[in-house]
Amino acid sequence: MSSYLKVDGFRLFWLLLLATFSQTAAAADGATFEVYGFGQVDYIQDFKRVNPKWQDSFRPSKFPATEGQYGSDGQASVSAKQSRIGVQSGAPLQGSTLQTKFEFDFYGVGADEGKVTPRLRHAYGQWGDWLGGMTHSLFMDADLFPNVIDYWGPSGMVFYRLPQIRWMPIQGNNSLSFAIENPGVDLDVGTFPTANPTLIADVQGDEKMPDITAQWRMAGDWGHFQIAGIYRKLGYEKVGNTNHEPKGSKDGWGVDVTSVLKFAGTEKLYLGIVSGEGIASYMNDGGMDMAPDGNTTAFTPKAIPLTGYIAYYEHAWSDKWVSSIGVSQTEVKNTVLQTPEAFNRGQYASVNALMMPQKNIMAGAEFLWGTRRSNDGTSNDDSRLQISMKYSFSSLDFK
Repeated sequence: MSSYLKVDGFRLFWLLLLATFSQTAAAADGATFEVYGFGQVDYIQDFKRVNPKWQDSFRPSKFPATEGQYGSDGQASVSAKQSRIGVQSGAPLQGSTLQTKFEFDFYGVGADEGKVTPRLRHAYGQWGDWLGGMTHSLFMDADLFPNVIDYWGPSGMVFYRLPQIRWMPIQGNNSLSFAIENPGVDLDVGTFPTANPTLIADVQGDEKMPDITAQWRMAGDWGHFQIAGIYRKLGYEKVGNTNHEPKGSKDGWGVDVTSVLKFAGTEKLYLGIVSGEGIASYMNDGGMDMAPDGNTTAFTPKAIPLTGYIAYYEHAWSDKWVSSIGVSQTEVKNTVLQTPEAFNRGQYASVNALMMPQKNIMAGAEFLWGTRRSNDGTSNDDSRLQISMKYSFSSLDFK
């Protein structure tokens, strides 16, 4: 049944594409329509081993908590999951432009983790001061993602796409935006499943209000500087009894300060630091939003403190060669009721050399290293080599 739905989803995507093209062709002057994407293959030689369902990306949270947890070291994979296809359009509408975007890649997550399956990245429309649909959170800085070929990227930055309604009262080089975004609680039940299983059984997240985000950005030829903030109401409740006890909520909040600086014509410096409580869901990797604290008979929920940072430098050797090098980290403050194996800190570092012999062709190699530290202080590291080839296309190239 699931395979049929996935194939049918592809058919629906292409029908939407053709319908959009037909409408755009008949639209007023000034309308635009583009089909774009790329095919990419990644050869990965892992010198140790990560969770097999996540072997095609380098996520410290997916490193083994104990030695040998996922089997023997030295695994190889060849993947095309990173390949992407999208459509976007623009049409004049009452003095403004109606913009739409639909984009997919093939990196399965959630129930499809480890599979090659269509994954929605963007599905939104924007007109004037308003945007609605699924795209990057306002709490993140999409331009902070450095020039790396690892699919998931550095761990210590905010990176999350989700459904939202966004208001953008100030646009341009200096911009100000606000949004309500889809809520969700990443709840770690800690040691309760063994210490007091009846108390914590069937506990689920309780989302009574959307996440609220805001972003201010200043940009110019020198690059950009951005400050973003978030407020969350993190709730939990037990299913199966009249009062849903235990239940409760905590406030979550975060501040993300980022910048990409351009200098010497071709050089770039990527810098970011984020801190808050209960914001792990928005991070690129690692952590949990809430966990129990206290003891197994009188516990209280806690929004877990988290801090992350990223620092990357990009250097252009010529008009065809470029390299990026940098480090990143995510760290949380665990509670006493979390398990010894609970995620505590993830470190990520990489260096690469990328070649662009033609406009739409890229090939390169990247070396990555990282560590995962658990709540009990034990740590495991990993390193890998990735070699990738990428071929991009756009319908605009044929005009």
